[in-house]
Amino acid sequence: MELWILGGSFLLLLLVGVPVAFAIGLSSVAAMLAADLPVALVFQKMVGGMQVFSFLAIPFFIFAGELMLHGGIAERIVVLANRLVGHVRGGLGMSNVLGCTLFGGVAGSPLADVSAMGSVMIPMMKREGYDADYAVNVTTHASLVGALMPTSHNLIIYVLAASGLAAVSVFGLILAALIPALILTLANLAAAYGVAVRRGYPTHGAFPGWAAVGAAFLAALPGLLVVVIILAGILSGVFTATESAATAVCWALLVTLLVYRSLSWRGFVEASAKAAKTTGVVLLLIGISAAFGYFMALYELPQKTAELLQQLSGDRPWLIFLLVNLLLFGLGTFLDMAATILICTPIFLPICQQAGMDPTQFGVMLLLNCALGLNTPPVGSTQFVGCAIGGVSVGQVMRSIAPFYGALGLTLLAVTYVPALSLALPRLLAG
Repeated sequence: MELWILGGSFLLLLLVGVPVAFAIGLSSVAAMLAADLPVALVFQKMVGGMQVFSFLAIPFFIFAGELMLHGGIAERIVVLANRLVGHVRGGLGMSNVLGCTLFGGVAGSPLADVSAMGSVMIPMMKREGYDADYAVNVTTHASLVGALMPTSHNLIIYVLAASGLAAVSVFGLILAALIPALILTLANLAAAYGVAVRRGYPTHGAFPGWAAVGAAFLAALPGLLVVVIILAGILSGVFTATESAATAVCWALLVTLLVYRSLSWRGFVEASAKAAKTTGVVLLLIGISAAFGYFMALYELPQKTAELLQQLSGDRPWLIFLLVNLLLFGLGTFLDMAATILICTPIFLPICQQAGMDPTQFGVMLLLNCALGLNTPPVGSTQFVGCAIGGVSVGQVMRSIAPFYGALGLTLLAVTYVPALSLALPRLLAG
């Protein structure tokens, strides 16, 4: 009965529009009251869930992304992407995919990516005769690669959500996400090119030459180096994952203040305020989810879910993985990325481990599912931002979204059923 109250009240609160963090907290309180447990237990679990040293990496990565967003890196990446692929048919769409991927590696946030690159690329594409729905779909799907990049704070959240269930290192997960991020980028490029050919979009001049590409690359290089610094620093043992996040902030300040000289005082204040707000939301979700997770563990929800899936699948691992993906997709359409990771990891990680999936591979699969949820109504935050910038309705964008969903879906299936795509690099470089 307590589990029904926990799940039913949570879904009901979501449906009536209560913010996710409050829906999780209120449903936990309702379940505690039904079980005749002290309500103070909720607050004890909240505080305990947030008192983890590794969480310091989250505000640092968020702040570094916001500094890059307000510091002028996006414009330089757009120039580099246009010079590389702008001459191909539908070149602005291809440039958009490449630019969003590069900026996603710097910012580590799909929402920041679509905000920065979308505000530049979507109006530019519309002026050049591209349909608004195409411009929005290209931008929002390409920005999802940011969820898999080394600067993504969602990688840290998964590692912490998996602690106590499996041994997953931050560096191992960063390495595991690199090849899937590359595959997703190539799939997005193929989808963008295919739609551009079908709709007859134009080319945009001749290839400017490698000298022009090299000049644009050198202009964008200081911002792009943040990814190299993080990977090289952790791999060499110079600093930990938490220290790498602080290093990313220092590098972002150095680049935007001294190299580009494009970060104004107003931009710095806006970046600080946005980072503080986002950090507060994420940490509140983490604390509330700790109480929610305690109740799920107390009433053995993961074990009961595993038994149900095994009954449905007949102990066939490939079918278990497919059902888990479908459930994650369904939940991701209603929950934000951090909430999905925190709630679903304790439930589905043990199930997939029992079926033979490595926890690091599960982390990449979960992040891809969460990214898909960011671009799916009713809680598709990146899609809403893209539509607002493009001045087009969500319904119009959804009518032509199939090729881009296909690109993300094929990448998700490849990661799910080909373990080497996510495990080869960690095993090679991290032992």
